[in-house]
Amino acid sequence: RHKVGSIVSNEVCVCPCVCVCFQALRDWVAIESDSSNMLKRPDLHRMMEMVAQKLRPMGGNVELVDIGEQELPNGQTIALPKVVTAQFGNDPNKHTVCVYGHVDVQPAKLEDGWATDPYNLTDIKGNLYGRGASDNKAPVLAWIHAVEAYQALNMELPVNVKFVIEGMEETGSNGLDAMILAQRDTFFSDVDYIIISDCGWLSRRPALTYGTRGNCYFYAEVEGPKQDLHSGVYGGTVIEPMTDLIGILDTLISPSGKILIPGIREAVAPLSDEEWKMYQDIQFDLDNYKNKIGVNQLMYSNKVDLLAHMWRYPTVSIHGIEGAFSDPGTKTVIPAKVIAKFSIRQVPNMDPALVKKQVTDYLHLVFAKRKSPNKLKVTMVIGAKPWLADTQHPLYEAGKAAVKRVFDVDPDLIREGGTIPIARTFQDVTRKSIIMMPIGGFDDGLHSQNEKISRFGKNLNLRAHSVLISLNQPCPSTKMILVTI
Repeated sequence: RHKVGSIVSNEVCVCPCVCVCFQALRDWVAIESDSSNMLKRPDLHRMMEMVAQKLRPMGGNVELVDIGEQELPNGQTIALPKVVTAQFGNDPNKHTVCVYGHVDVQPAKLEDGWATDPYNLTDIKGNLYGRGASDNKAPVLAWIHAVEAYQALNMELPVNVKFVIEGMEETGSNGLDAMILAQRDTFFSDVDYIIISDCGWLSRRPALTYGTRGNCYFYAEVEGPKQDLHSGVYGGTVIEPMTDLIGILDTLISPSGKILIPGIREAVAPLSDEEWKMYQDIQFDLDNYKNKIGVNQLMYSNKVDLLAHMWRYPTVSIHGIEGAFSDPGTKTVIPAKVIAKFSIRQVPNMDPALVKKQVTDYLHLVFAKRKSPNKLKVTMVIGAKPWLADTQHPLYEAGKAAVKRVFDVDPDLIREGGTIPIARTFQDVTRKSIIMMPIGGFDDGLHSQNEKISRFGKNLNLRAHSVLISLNQPCPSTKMILVTI
């Protein structure tokens, strides 16, 4: 299945059969594993089975771990997708590397603005388009193919390799925290390092990620009449839930981006001089950034301020309103109940439990001032903490060496504005060292229309990928396994 390009000392370059690897990713992308849609839960279960089926022929110990049920807002419960764990090698004289990934995806529909069917992997000029192509199905497959490459070459793995692959990352990794805690002294007991590739580069320069923001996701529900009303018949006689909801949402953030909820900004760790200099040295072009996202003005006009507010300051984003009329055409209706969905990205030293109280108390205070007869209910459905690593740790020194060897440049050390909930759990529960090694590119369009991952080009070597594995030395050295997906 693999065509060997070259083997030079401790570097292995492998080019798998393009058809086989493309087909594996195509099969995975075809599964609509949307963890936010309860109607897609059977697809998510099928996705986890497919991951296990991919790993089983490789040998090792592969398990589907039951992590229980998810309670829905209406009080009903639904089975969570099982977590796939796998282990290849158990030599006590070797270090053990654990690779984390996820195979659930964000929602996607052709009518959202995709140029191709989001669940039909499409190759256009060397870019593979499809939901989950970069986040996170291709990176997971790349790590699996790294182990397959050693097996195909009849080479012994220089470390023991473990996998933890879940199906609920996009909605907060429900159930995974408890599983990690339950298996801390078993599955994770011999793990030395944890590697996550659920991230991307910032620019065309390779990068290593050392921090992510957390996320507190809220529902704010305003309920009034017992049913929807005709705006011509009842407009002007009732206090409309939508008007109340828009009113309180307007008090969350100022036009300049200042969060107005008391206590949020005060909790943020100050920006140090060392951190400011690190941001100053990062390769990042504001004009290219504006052109990529299609805007003519950004919130901040210099690189350091923009990166800081992208990575290490909290933000409020309003995502949508459930119950409001949003279909094409017109409908003269007064919705009886509307639910706003918004989130606050978390940074050190914020605590989601405290943020929940701050937001709930603030919105109820604002709502009370309106003297509305309608009812307000505030619920926090995701409370993920931020994660931050020590860039001076030997694991990051080894990561820098890996990038330097493949690209002949030093990587940018970056943070992610997004959230990888499990990173903080791994850090707190296992006390293991964690590194994030991006495989996705800066223009892959994660969570957006036309998500893709590049198939060819020099930078694919790291994205698909330059695998860091720690050898049995006090300060980890590196080996590269260059495996295309």
